[in-house]
Amino acid sequence: MKLLNTLAPAAALVALPGLGLAQEGPTPGVNPSTDSVFIFNSLLFLIGGFLVFWMAAGFAMLEAGLVRSKNVTMQLTKNMALFSLAAIFYYLIGYNLMYPLGTWMVEGVLSGVWGPGVLEAVGVTADAADDYGYASTGSDFFFQLMFCAATASIVSGALAERIRLWPFLIFVIVLTAVIYPLQASWKWGGGFLDEMGFLDFAGSTVVHSVGGWAALAGALILGPRIGKYKDGKVNPMPGSNLALATLGTFILWMGWFGFNGGSQLAMGTVGDVADVSRIFANTNAAAAGGAVAALILTQIMYKKPDLTMILNGALAGLVSITAEPLTPTLGSATLIGAVGGVIVVFAVPFLDKLKIDDVVGAIPVHLFAGIWGTIAVVLTNPDASFGVQIYSIFVVGIFTLVASGVMWFILKATMGIRVEEESEINGLDTSELGMEAYPDFSKG
Repeated sequence: MKLLNTLAPAAALVALPGLGLAQEGPTPGVNPSTDSVFIFNSLLFLIGGFLVFWMAAGFAMLEAGLVRSKNVTMQLTKNMALFSLAAIFYYLIGYNLMYPLGTWMVEGVLSGVWGPGVLEAVGVTADAADDYGYASTGSDFFFQLMFCAATASIVSGALAERIRLWPFLIFVIVLTAVIYPLQASWKWGGGFLDEMGFLDFAGSTVVHSVGGWAALAGALILGPRIGKYKDGKVNPMPGSNLALATLGTFILWMGWFGFNGGSQLAMGTVGDVADVSRIFANTNAAAAGGAVAALILTQIMYKKPDLTMILNGALAGLVSITAEPLTPTLGSATLIGAVGGVIVVFAVPFLDKLKIDDVVGAIPVHLFAGIWGTIAVVLTNPDASFGVQIYSIFVVGIFTLVASGVMWFILKATMGIRVEEESEINGLDTSELGMEAYPDFSKG
């Protein structure tokens, strides 16, 4: 089994050697049969996985709502393509690169297992399962693929409205095949960060900050949209459909229950199921805290609530709790999420001052709140080390920023990453795709 025990502290293997179906029934809640453990753990991965898959729809709707109408089809195309490419290249390279199973080419740093992922045989029996004491390989692969694809989705929104389609998709291939799996192996594959004691339950750093760092590198190299910053002023460019953006946020909120809850990695005991329930409740509380904090703060700062900030406040709360959704109380989870909401409200104008154009607020939500969430682990988990958490943030951040930056520079130099000025003004839907999301409302 790939995951072993690397995401959640409570996800210890509960297989009992020698306990078979022919023996006397296990004590309820104490010694569940190995069959039951295998079945319920696999079921948790599958349910969690399709909930995280639903987040792909959330990202698509959020981005479609926050870009201008002339660029909606491009965002939808990118989201369909990036998920599909992630599925293929994580299978071909990323899965085994991420989970070396102790077989390292460079100890704790680079996997020695190369090649496509391989599932168990059709109709596999208990004695032939890859890890009968834990879960099926297929459920593991499916669950982890969804995290990989989510990382790519983060980049899409930040670079909207001015990036060319094919260079972006080439970057997605490299991100999902190499950059994301390699750094994830350092924690979730049992690499050197995991050995140091780095704690990141479901990926505030491993997933969200990686997407944020990749987006930041792209935004810096790509540059802002035409007219966004002019004469020392920030010119707002409102999105096309706040109803879609709100729908996308609620879809992401729902998908996060699978994202964090599935990362318990076990559902074979009473304790595991109780912990999954606790994770669901804390995840929800953090999202609520982030949304309310953004609601109140924008009312105070701008005299009117800002819906886009509220939406991103909820998402920042979710990112903030992702590094440790198990150990907080409901109250502390709400506060951790609320800090994420506050971060977003201040980070969005801060990026504008630096003239870093992030169309949907992905960098404040996923990078800034991801860093906060990773640090916040020390507030509720006594096993966390502040120094190790900070060190791990820097290691993952520097690696991802440099690797992404190099890739963006190569793409810029070889094929160009930005559309022509005329195409950007007219919109990428017509210039890049020849297809509009709202043809009835186009000029004509």
